[in-house]
Amino acid sequence: MRPEQLLSDDRITFGFVTSARSEPARLEAMGADSLWTGGHIASRNPSPEAMMGLAGLVEQTSEVTVGTSILLLPLYPPALVAKQIADLDCASRGRIALGVGIGGEYPQEFRATGVPIGERGARLDEGIPLLRKLWTAEEISHDGRFYPMEDVKIHPAPQQGSGLPILVAGRKEAAMRRAARMGDGWMPYMYSPRRYRSSVESVRAYAAEAARDLTRFSWSQFTAFNVQPDGDAARREAAAFLGGTYDQGFEEMITHVAAVGTPAEVTARLTEYVEAGVRHFIFMAATLGAMADQARVLLEDVIPQMG
Repeated sequence: MRPEQLLSDDRITFGFVTSARSEPARLEAMGADSLWTGGHIASRNPSPEAMMGLAGLVEQTSEVTVGTSILLLPLYPPALVAKQIADLDCASRGRIALGVGIGGEYPQEFRATGVPIGERGARLDEGIPLLRKLWTAEEISHDGRFYPMEDVKIHPAPQQGSGLPILVAGRKEAAMRRAARMGDGWMPYMYSPRRYRSSVESVRAYAAEAARDLTRFSWSQFTAFNVQPDGDAARREAAAFLGGTYDQGFEEMITHVAAVGTPAEVTARLTEYVEAGVRHFIFMAATLGAMADQARVLLEDVIPQMG
């Protein structure tokens, strides 16, 4: 799948978050439509940095769309991100999609980079359109609160030019508004189907207020999953995995915000998400075992049953 298909194709597509060295090529060979990397600078748990992870995906794959899920753009100078993404898009022959968000769950990241945490939303709002201006490969000046610059030219442009897709992640109303007004897609995480459906209505309403056409727009969802013959075991493992990752209990909410259980149960849950408006799934395996093994079960035993 090419990045532009995130924006224009109504078929249901599937991607995976991955950072392990051997996984991207295996997942591409299995038929994944996209591959994504998350990342932090100073999180509680050891994790890769998102731009380095994205460079690894470019190196280890050949055809699949690759992206960040997510890059915490407020932590970075937009000009640096614009250059890195442009170079990676050229190196990958136009396969990059950029997922961005504000973060905030790890305040130490903002202390480490000298960015006031209270400014993260405003910095993202300024940074997204600035990236598009920089990707024109023309000399630009920008009179902004956080990133003023004069006579700056970043070139060569990305292979996709300033149309390189930017998907907005988040959970709150401000993120929905941001996606509607300046994003190429909406990519929430840890949402139930009911909440996703409500968010689609909100994004569409904000877009209508801004007179923005969402014909070319990605309705994505970051979805944790765990598929096993024993549904209760799948739920226990997923709750333990996510609890360790996010430092909170997931035992009660796991059936609401993830796709976990037997193949039949996961098929039913993913169908609910599709009915709520999801068109592209970005799966994170909530497992203590091999992620690629979980992906194979999903691709072979679940997705074909969705019709």
